[in-house]
Amino acid sequence: MLAQLSRAELATTELSATELSAAELSAAELSADYGRIEAAIHYLDQNFQAQPPLAEVAAHVGLSEYHFQRLFSRWAGTSPKRFLQFLTIQHAKQLLADSQSILDATFEAGLSSPSRLHDLFVTHEAITPGEFKQKGAGLTIQYGFHDSPFGECLIALTERGICGLQFVANGDRAAALAELKASWPQAEFVADDEATRPFINPIFNLTDVAERPSLPLYLKGTNFQIQVWQALLKIPAGTAVAYGTVAQMIGNPKASRAVGSATGSNPIGFLIPCHRVIRQAGGLGDYRWGSRRKKAILGWESARYR
Repeated sequence: MLAQLSRAELATTELSATELSAAELSAAELSADYGRIEAAIHYLDQNFQAQPPLAEVAAHVGLSEYHFQRLFSRWAGTSPKRFLQFLTIQHAKQLLADSQSILDATFEAGLSSPSRLHDLFVTHEAITPGEFKQKGAGLTIQYGFHDSPFGECLIALTERGICGLQFVANGDRAAALAELKASWPQAEFVADDEATRPFINPIFNLTDVAERPSLPLYLKGTNFQIQVWQALLKIPAGTAVAYGTVAQMIGNPKASRAVGSATGSNPIGFLIPCHRVIRQAGGLGDYRWGSRRKKAILGWESARYR
């Protein structure tokens, strides 16, 4: 649970909509901001009982109160106070309560998201059983490292679509690439930042392009895993559901634990939104790329899409 700072401590004027638009200039800038945002989230996690004032949190990340407020608003699109509300246990419980009606309305409308076009242009297909057994033999995978609002990420492409998207932990590119290669041990890997760079803006919705390209996903997993991942694509941005709800979505209400395992093995982070699945009791739960990053993504989406 994170502390909510007092109104007096957050009296600094927020950026106007115009300033925010001008500040959100590039994935590189947002990625640079994210390092300090993550550090601030971690500090609050460790010290929430002491209710640290804004000045203390700002000092921890090496900024003045004014510049920390501006940085936070530029990255999150809202003030620290409002953003932190999205990271509390109470808000997690409210997400769960709200999501039931939101999902019902979404499915009745035949859409994957009532508030965002992002999920409407994601398509997916699974590899065949024969391809699964081949472990990528004869497959060429292009990959590249790029900045994102949540730190550096590794994107992997095949001719049939995106086959991997993961966040780089602690700047360890070698470990991220090794994990990717372990998933496709017989494939040929080619480093190609130019081929993967055009996917950054569509994935993280950093521009206001009216018509976005289709983003096909190329999924490798068991039939059950793919069922779960397809269900995750139906969870609207800015909401969260419990593992049991996902189990119900795939018609297997007793499979909550197996759903948790499949969610944790998701190979395409953010696009397949495993971060939107949380514990029934309201705890945010674990995340393959770190609990702090999960909190940041949920808060970032909630600030924009609720």
